[in-house]
Amino acid sequence: MKKVLFLCTGNSCRSQMAEAIVNARLGGEWQAASAGTKPAGYIHPKAFAALSEIGIRHEGRSKLADEFRGVDFDLVVTVCDSAAEECPVWLGEGNKIHHGFPDPAKTDDMDDFRAVRDAIEREIIKLLNSEVS
Repeated sequence: MKKVLFLCTGNSCRSQMAEAIVNARLGGEWQAASAGTKPAGYIHPKAFAALSEIGIRHEGRSKLADEFRGVDFDLVVTVCDSAAEECPVWLGEGNKIHHGFPDPAKTDDMDDFRAVRDAIEREIIKLLNSEVS
């Protein structure tokens, strides 16, 4: 089974949704984890709600990236979008790519959480399916 790590700054929205979606939709091929450089210490309630709307029950926690030092990942994906954000750099093993998504927590609008969730589901699954072949 391949392993993927989703990285962002706070590990409260986008990386959590990516972790949950991959584990729910591609759990037979990929094992996903997520972390942040400055974890918020919580998962945004609207991220949980957006996942629940598509039948995913996520029980993750906000984690510091250092927790995964020494873990070999096949792929590490940074998901922060704006150049103004502090997008982390992964120094460990694994192919590293950036695939940014806007931060729905900035607007706190449920429609933005849904849009980011749907984009993550569509684009990250496509990306990981291309990595398998």
